[in-house]
Amino acid sequence: MRKITFVLLLCLTTNLFAQEYFLKKYQPFNQDIPSPEEFLGYGIGERHTRHDLIVAYFKKLAELSPRVSFAEYGKTHEGRILSILTISTPENLANITELKRQHLAFTDPSTNASNYNDVPVFINLAYNVHGNEPSSSEAALLTAYTFAASEAGEIIKYLNESVIFIDPTINPDGRDRHTQWANSYQGSPLVADPQDAEHDEYWPGGRTNHYWFDLNRDWLLAINPESRGKLTWYHQWYPNVVTDFHEMGSQSSYFFEPMKANGSLNPIMPKENYVDLNNMFGAYFAKALDSIGSLYFTKEVFDGTYPGYGSSYPDLQGGLGLLFEQASSRGHKQTTAFGEITFPFTIRNQYTSSITTVRAAVENKTYLRKYQQDFFKSALSRASASKIKGYTFGDDYDQNRVKAFIDKLLLHKVKVFQNGDKSFFVPTRQPQYRMVQTVFETYSKYRDSVFYDASAWSLANFYNINYKVASRETQGTPVTAVDQLSTVTPVGRSEYAYLVDWDDYNAPAVLHHLKSEGLVVSSSFRSFSSTTNAGNKSFNYGTLLIPVKLQKKDSGEVFRILSEAQQKYQVPMYAVNTGYNLSGIDLGSRFVRPVTKPKAAMLIGEGVRSYEAGEIWHLLDTRVHMPITKIPIRNFRRVNLDKYNTLVMVSGSYSFDDKGLEKIKEWVEKGNTLITIGTASKWAIDKKLVKESLVSEEKDSTAVAERKPYGDAGENLGKESVGGIIVQTELDLTHPLGFGYRKALLPVYKNNTVWLKPSKNEYSTVAQYADNPLIDGFITDKNRDKFLKNSASLIVSPIGGGRVVMFADNPNFRGSWYGTNRLFLNALFLGNHINVPK
Repeated sequence: MRKITFVLLLCLTTNLFAQEYFLKKYQPFNQDIPSPEEFLGYGIGERHTRHDLIVAYFKKLAELSPRVSFAEYGKTHEGRILSILTISTPENLANITELKRQHLAFTDPSTNASNYNDVPVFINLAYNVHGNEPSSSEAALLTAYTFAASEAGEIIKYLNESVIFIDPTINPDGRDRHTQWANSYQGSPLVADPQDAEHDEYWPGGRTNHYWFDLNRDWLLAINPESRGKLTWYHQWYPNVVTDFHEMGSQSSYFFEPMKANGSLNPIMPKENYVDLNNMFGAYFAKALDSIGSLYFTKEVFDGTYPGYGSSYPDLQGGLGLLFEQASSRGHKQTTAFGEITFPFTIRNQYTSSITTVRAAVENKTYLRKYQQDFFKSALSRASASKIKGYTFGDDYDQNRVKAFIDKLLLHKVKVFQNGDKSFFVPTRQPQYRMVQTVFETYSKYRDSVFYDASAWSLANFYNINYKVASRETQGTPVTAVDQLSTVTPVGRSEYAYLVDWDDYNAPAVLHHLKSEGLVVSSSFRSFSSTTNAGNKSFNYGTLLIPVKLQKKDSGEVFRILSEAQQKYQVPMYAVNTGYNLSGIDLGSRFVRPVTKPKAAMLIGEGVRSYEAGEIWHLLDTRVHMPITKIPIRNFRRVNLDKYNTLVMVSGSYSFDDKGLEKIKEWVEKGNTLITIGTASKWAIDKKLVKESLVSEEKDSTAVAERKPYGDAGENLGKESVGGIIVQTELDLTHPLGFGYRKALLPVYKNNTVWLKPSKNEYSTVAQYADNPLIDGFITDKNRDKFLKNSASLIVSPIGGGRVVMFADNPNFRGSWYGTNRLFLNALFLGNHINVPK
């Protein structure tokens, strides 16, 4: 009995210490509401808290506190709840619908609301977008408890004058992956040695979500359910202030805004945002952190140029996005050059900044409301002053790609109008004018040459959208959902053959569906015109042929399978009753070749760039609905590659021994396809797997280096990296990798310095950079003139009976490059049918 009592006393003492460490300032607390420590059974910072326990605690707060309500805004890929806790006074919560109406009036340029100080300020405290930056979600628990249970006068004041939305974990899948790791390797006593396993996760780590996406880059691109759910919620509420809590390397301190100067020459968000408001709030954070003795820094790094961060997207919506970066304990305790850093210490800084954000917002709510009102009014005035009145776009051949683009515009509340069946118009004069600029405008002039992330993000180029500037407004029928856009004409029944248009984005998914159903399918390596059930039609390279009589299934079953595929993927299909075509090749031509089903594998694991691997996994899982085997490199020696006809290697550091290299080479020589992306293509050249070469800089060994200031080294070296630009390529439309494209000029995304020299084989260079390649983004003159202009983007190099498809650039970047996904999918589905002339 004494032993049990001692243990209980020890736990109680620990919990009391933990609460004192964080919460002493805001006592007393409502005793009917459990603290996080009382609910969890351990003190905050003693363990990493699982996401389900965070959600359970939030639900408990909503159950017990009249200040709190709980709501879900979505689920992750792995089915975890995405939640928002709304906290204010009981009176405000009871009147939330009216308060929301009054709040949204300040985002409507057609109104002139002036009750700036009468409406509570709306604050979104958002945490843990990177799963292995865990201190913020623990701080979210403390923050929620403070506002739900504290009776301190300061907290009561904040509740009266604000509505606080707490999003505890933006990335639950990644958080739980890291939580499991940290808790599994936690020692007792704690091990502070940085080399301990607790501080070094295995690949891919917990930073990313299920498909290894960095969700902090996904606000603009909106590929994942976490981001789409949050954006839907965001555009219902338009909070005045949004936080974005992160962690950084252990050998640092604490960062809050203002950031480093924005890289754009003329940022589209008001200077009042990134200068005045950031400085205003920065003074609050400095005072609060000074009071607890924490060191910090500002202005040095983390520019907010890219508009897709959690701390930059709100700046395009009339709010103030705030970034925080805490030096990480990478576990529970770690030794650094400054001494030991503990998990509770990291949590306290985030908690302090959370409460301080609310304080600063409440004390400046009139300013914030007036700013948001002016933001949306200035959008209309700026648009009216511009000569550009809108953008027209469309595509005659690929409606699914256009639909995906429009879906993205609608998600960001950009107004779109339809003029005719396949033509669309986006006016500039609308409240989301700055988002329209973000989507369509391109830039080539910057005031800084070093970027924390990308310097180019014009979404119209991501989707390879053919758009034009309009000098006058030509609105048509408002588009409110992509479901209202035209669907394909149902395929008619044939006893002879069917043709499937390869131009459509979803055509590879249809091909996989048909092959999975056991149908014989061929691809046309020439264009032709044919008489179909829908009239005379011209068909492009890559058109799929499904001959009825060659199938092992009867004609009715073939028709059912095709109809099912068309209904699911909305791809144009046609019935034909003759193989004799109007022009071009006939259906029995030797240029119509049977297509084999891809049996694809991809190498993953230590050294492999998980982002790129995840993008491929996501593309095939969610759009093509095709499995791909993910082979850990640690298992490579015992893997039988003969089970596969396609192997993918994304960017990474590959260290195969001679036997491993020979294994890959022999497998390719048998007639298989190796697809390499980015630095994996460089690896293939460096290891002499292929007879290709890189564009290299000729250096004069006798030249004396130009003397430069040591302090400028970081900036000088940094600007030579290619963080993210959009460049123009010239594509060979007759090559199988170019099938499905109608225009030779194709925008691609480059975020590396892999410079492939055009092949010596006249037929191997599939895509080469254009003479004036830069479309959008920053690149140095040296990189542009010496490397980019002399390089190829895509090469196919033969090895025996097989081939290596070498991408210099990433065709699947962040799951968003609908315009170049087809290049990769062509390599996957048609790669084994490429015979490089020698």
